[in-house]
Amino acid sequence: MNKNRRRRLIAAVLVSFFALGGVFIGTLRQENPPASEAPKTQQTASSSALDSLNRLSVKGRAAKTGYTRAQFGDGWRDLGACDVRNYILARDMHDEVLRSATDCTVMEGTLEDPYTGKTIAFVRGADTSDDVQIDHVVALSDAWQKGAQQLDFEKRLALANDPLNLLAVDGKTNNAKGDSDAATWLPPNRAYRCRYVARQIAVKIKYQLWVTTGEHDAMARVLSDCPGQTLPVETLL
Repeated sequence: MNKNRRRRLIAAVLVSFFALGGVFIGTLRQENPPASEAPKTQQTASSSALDSLNRLSVKGRAAKTGYTRAQFGDGWRDLGACDVRNYILARDMHDEVLRSATDCTVMEGTLEDPYTGKTIAFVRGADTSDDVQIDHVVALSDAWQKGAQQLDFEKRLALANDPLNLLAVDGKTNNAKGDSDAATWLPPNRAYRCRYVARQIAVKIKYQLWVTTGEHDAMARVLSDCPGQTLPVETLL
């Protein structure tokens, strides 16, 4: 299936989802945009990741008391014929093969893994599906301890399923990251670190989350090597 046909299929699935009252989740370009456009967070075209970082609140980490994955919903949200996981797989991979013309379950594809820089041939199966995982760029446990416990359930559900906070990545590397923030974990692929940190900042702004002092300083160090880095831009397919 060519890219344009795949985009039309996923768009049709999303339209059906929205018609049923689903929460808007949008999509994201994976390349660096020329300017930041995020009206919901009052960012302007001149916003940079570093400027945005300096607008985040800096506080201590709250207690993890009460955190469970269920606080952010029970797994991935359904999107018509598939779910958010398959939607992100199709977004982030190329040469993907879908189950059918009406089912966007991804059966195969090729991922240029942003976290390691390696190429992964994905094949759906009991022993292979976990080779590619969907990472919450801002881990849900981290989000819980930095403001998400103050959000209502629908906002937390949106955070867990928002493509702004989701990336298809190498499974082993994702497991190694766990629920770390930027102070304790950064992608091994140094070339991706600026975009990784910028995405975390964008998520934290969108959902009114804060950063710790150590996290802020780690992000600032990364961005000092790329002062022109902008935040990712949400766009429709």
